[in-house]
Amino acid sequence: MKRLSLNLLLFFFGGIVQAQVISADSSTNEPLNTAQNILAGNGGKAITVAGYGEVHFNQEFSNTHRHNGKMDVHRVIMFLGYKFSHKTFFVTELEFEHVKELYVEQAFLQHSLNSNINFRAGLMLIPMGIINEYHEPTTFNGVERPNMDNKIIPTTWREIGAGFSGKFPSASLRYQLYVVNGLLSYDGAGKIGGNSGYRSGRQKGANSVFTTPNITGKVDFYGVKGLKLGLSGYFGGTQSTAYDNVDLRENNALVTADSTVINMSMVGMDFRYQNKAFQARGQFIYSNNDNAEQYNAYTGRDLGSSFLGYYIEASYDVLTLIKKDAKMELNIFGRYENYDTHHSVIGMNRNLTYGRLDYTAGFGLKLANGAVLKADYQQFINTDPTTDAKHQINLGLGVWF
Repeated sequence: MKRLSLNLLLFFFGGIVQAQVISADSSTNEPLNTAQNILAGNGGKAITVAGYGEVHFNQEFSNTHRHNGKMDVHRVIMFLGYKFSHKTFFVTELEFEHVKELYVEQAFLQHSLNSNINFRAGLMLIPMGIINEYHEPTTFNGVERPNMDNKIIPTTWREIGAGFSGKFPSASLRYQLYVVNGLLSYDGAGKIGGNSGYRSGRQKGANSVFTTPNITGKVDFYGVKGLKLGLSGYFGGTQSTAYDNVDLRENNALVTADSTVINMSMVGMDFRYQNKAFQARGQFIYSNNDNAEQYNAYTGRDLGSSFLGYYIEASYDVLTLIKKDAKMELNIFGRYENYDTHHSVIGMNRNLTYGRLDYTAGFGLKLANGAVLKADYQQFINTDPTTDAKHQINLGLGVWF
């Protein structure tokens, strides 16, 4: 009996392989994240286990006030992938945040129809910008993710839906196109506004309210060595509980429900470039919020009629100046962010504190492929001249395997 149990255990674990950390496809120079590694078959066997984690320390400081620091096991993630056949995969991402919060970040089935087209359905990341899809801690500079992605894109933004993805290698293009559920703008109270942007509207696939479908997609070009260019979009209406059981014969009830919905049109462009020890990346996002004036009047929120933001970042591995074939990396970086959730407003005055300028500078010491120590300094400024800048020091570690 003991021998039978041991054989079953060895058989089970024999089918599991830990995913290898791969930052780019060597044949196409296309950057890959964990889910793409699994779908590309880099695990090699039926079951693939992978993950990443981050531990952070944040210390705000100023000349006039004392602030306690914050220490946090920010997130610990486990990826599980299963290969039913060489064409059919299931990918799931389980996330523990702040030790006590459990989320499902991805859970989708993908089937390859041919060499260029894959069908995908389930809980999927919205393909906007860079960080929302590529958020493993060793793939970006800085202890914390860019703040623009917190307010406007709002990482990690995922929705339930279905659609297609694939590549056209001869043109060096990768594409994604999905029909998905949308952000929740109203559940008895307004969910989105000027201060937090779209972030509080994320439904995260948990008993999500569905009112209208939305369309999102992205095209990436990776044909120039070291360079990746992205063009993304998201279009549709937010979701609202005000439509639940509304009487279609009551025009006033329909008008009231309509006032709780925002029609979103979001477009984004991004780039990533690497030449030996030098890396640069940048991102631009614009989002129009149609019906914001009616929404604010009904909910009492202060949602801007448009959001706009961009950032630019550069880094250099200084260890290559000492030893060209060094196994470790010491990337010194700087990032400038400019984003405004009151880029334009209708029926109210702009809140200048929602126009933000963030400066981040620091380093990341990669001890190995998949393990990094990070430190940086941040300065937060807004366009209101009556407010003081905020300052923060961050320390952290990240792993990806």
